[in-house]
Amino acid sequence: MATSQRQSGIIIRPLVESDLAEAARIIRVAFSTFLGLPPDDPRRPADSDYARTRWTADPFATVGAEESGRLIGSNFVANWGSFGFFGPLTVEPEYWNRGIAQQLLAPTMEIFRRWGIGHLGLYTFAHSAKHMALYQKYGFWPRDLVAIMGKTISETPAGADPDTALFSECKPEDRPRILASCREVTDTIFEGLDLVREIRSVAEQNLGDTVLVWDGDRLGAFAVCHSGPGTEAGGGTCYVKFAAVRPGPRVGKNFARLLAAVEAFAGAKGAQKITAGVNLARREAFQAMIARGFRTEMQGVAMEIGDAASGYNRAGVYILDDWR
Repeated sequence: MATSQRQSGIIIRPLVESDLAEAARIIRVAFSTFLGLPPDDPRRPADSDYARTRWTADPFATVGAEESGRLIGSNFVANWGSFGFFGPLTVEPEYWNRGIAQQLLAPTMEIFRRWGIGHLGLYTFAHSAKHMALYQKYGFWPRDLVAIMGKTISETPAGADPDTALFSECKPEDRPRILASCREVTDTIFEGLDLVREIRSVAEQNLGDTVLVWDGDRLGAFAVCHSGPGTEAGGGTCYVKFAAVRPGPRVGKNFARLLAAVEAFAGAKGAQKITAGVNLARREAFQAMIARGFRTEMQGVAMEIGDAASGYNRAGVYILDDWR
């Protein structure tokens, strides 16, 4: 979105760096108010930051709403190759029911059109008919429940699998090959799905790391993890923003290895908890998470534009992600 837009005294424009602290505050207040949670609720730690991490990754994939020089709402747009999503879309509670969210959505959809992405998604509250009705105006329809799951790390994780590594530990000359391998894993699940932007963003912003699990001479799985204050995880938490396992006869075993490697990484970072999201259409992944000791902490619903049969939310797919 190259220019500002004005409607009814509201200016819609890209966010700038000076907006980020206020955007982060609005995100926390809006979610806590809607869900009736105390400001210090652990499901959205006070020291987590969705605004700065996403703005830094791509300042032009952001939308802000301003009135009289005051930021009153924002939205963030993510490009994962052949799939895109937006969120968190939040508005200062005193401005609710004034059409601000709809004003933020129009330029959001323009960003997707500019990128040429046809399969789109979002996460919203399963109990909110109001949210669903808003998003349906833009072609999003509810599909599957999404579980936001957590696991407390109560003991020292087992020693690291010798066939696992961290992206940060890889030699610079090896990184292009590793990024290509990550792209190959996701492409085998959903053509064009590409998490390289997220991997680079985590590395460049020092937000955590990407866990790599090798299966012989091929990359079997990877997980993009945030960890610590100022990230999307918050202090004491390891947040799996995305994880994927290469399909094949060893997919279940490699998923278990990946979860173990994430726990080892989280323990090494001093985290007391791991959080991750999983669409319940990926039933085997959900069942494996439960078997590993993860428990659902909150549920939402995935809404999508695009043919459901062509997406990656289906049985047999071992992906963890969170479109919030």
